[in-house]
Amino acid sequence: MTDNLPDQHRSPTATAATSTRNADEDEEAARRAMGSLSADPVYFELDSATLRPESRDMLAQLATGLRERPLTRVTVSGHTCELGTTEYNIALGHRRAAVVRDYLRNLGVESSQLSIVSFGEERPLSDAHTEDALRRNRRAEFTFSTKEQATR
Repeated sequence: MTDNLPDQHRSPTATAATSTRNADEDEEAARRAMGSLSADPVYFELDSATLRPESRDMLAQLATGLRERPLTRVTVSGHTCELGTTEYNIALGHRRAAVVRDYLRNLGVESSQLSIVSFGEERPLSDAHTEDALRRNRRAEFTFSTKEQATR
């Protein structure tokens, strides 16, 4: 039984197996920790990048989770409805993602954990032309990964 021996007394095969097992266990632990981390979209008013009060509570919970999981990375993607020009919507989506990122930073999340992207009107939740559909498309969403996943 080689698991109780110091490394210098283990065979190279046993040491490699232990290293592989530890890496697999670390990756599984990171996946489990990240798996419990989720966030609903943050919705915005028309032509606005101002956080609503109800979004702030959810972002505070997300910030707590991110501070507890320093290996977790989040990309905040900014989205708009179809109203406005493409250029304007890309800029507005960027402002929306940035305000969410900055709010999380102010709550103590490390800058290295956060990145932003703007999709403007290019990735709508709904293609319908109703007020409800337009409202749901004005949002910031979250994509989570671990540091290890980001470097692969």
